[in-house]
Amino acid sequence: MFKIKIILLTFLFISSIGFAADGLIQIKSNHSVKQTTKNLVKVLEKKGMTVFDVIKHKKGAHKVGKKLRPTTVVIFGNPKVGTPLMQCAQTVAIDLPQKALIYKDVNGQVWYAYNNPQYLVARHNIKGCEKPLAKITNALANFAKAATR
Repeated sequence: MFKIKIILLTFLFISSIGFAADGLIQIKSNHSVKQTTKNLVKVLEKKGMTVFDVIKHKKGAHKVGKKLRPTTVVIFGNPKVGTPLMQCAQTVAIDLPQKALIYKDVNGQVWYAYNNPQYLVARHNIKGCEKPLAKITNALANFAKAATR
């Protein structure tokens, strides 16, 4: 029953946003890349998450004489949540800590993207980890909402 609730909640959330077959959940942001990033970092810190790094790919491209629209990756996590997931399937560590991609597309729309936890379940054959996955799914959706609204 618990698993069914997770699947239904995930479906309801995903149906209201963009979802790519490659395992990414993508949400339109109402803000610039810079503001969306600030919003995300603020909510992560408020929730006790560790922000490991904020990577601004546009700056890296500029250093080598290339142009790139604003493209930022925020790397974050919390061992209280990630460790139980790795205990279920240690290979998921390759996808942890979590990452959020915030970018401006060719049309000027800012997007917030992150890995769908169900994609990680399939990729790493995770079994018996419904509670941590529910927490992660909920937290990632809440972080996305706080950053983009």
